Amino acid sequence: MGKLTVLALRAVMVALLAGSLFVQAVMVAMLGGAVEESVLSDHRTPALVITILVVVTVQIVLFGVWRLVTMVRRGTVFSHAAFRYVHLVIGAFVAAALLVFALGVVLAPGEAVPPGVVALLGGVSLAIFGIALIVLVLRMLLAQALARDVEASRLGAELAEVI
Repeated sequence: MGKLTVLALRAVMVALLAGSLFVQAVMVAMLGGAVEESVLSDHRTPALVITILVVVTVQIVLFGVWRLVTMVRRGTVFSHAAFRYVHLVIGAFVAAALLVFALGVVLAPGEAVPPGVVALLGGVSLAIFGIALIVLVLRMLLAQALARDVEASRLGAELAEVI
């Protein structure tokens, strides 16, 4: 991965982190006031808690990807240490999918939210879970690459003994 690519990716991640901090600090407070005056006032607390937790999962994903990009830049991504961050990203995506689904469950009863919105939240939850599965497949590819690297090192050591 080139230096320009790493720099561009980090710039995007910094912008996303700043946006997520803005959502936590400002938008959630504004949303709290707007919900208080709307038909969703019965669901205010769960909706705000779920929103904050979803933003936290986004921040966790950004942290995990940042660490993996650092490992790529250093050439150490094909190591067992990378699995820690990949597992962190997978867990954050699964948590986000469950949280979005929970938001749909919270908003489903009553007439406050149209059924289409609840169905849309279910679809978003499924899409986020699909992303978690894609990252899981990428984790399996990392495991295969690491196993091949270990095997190549072992064969190289055996060859060095023979020579």
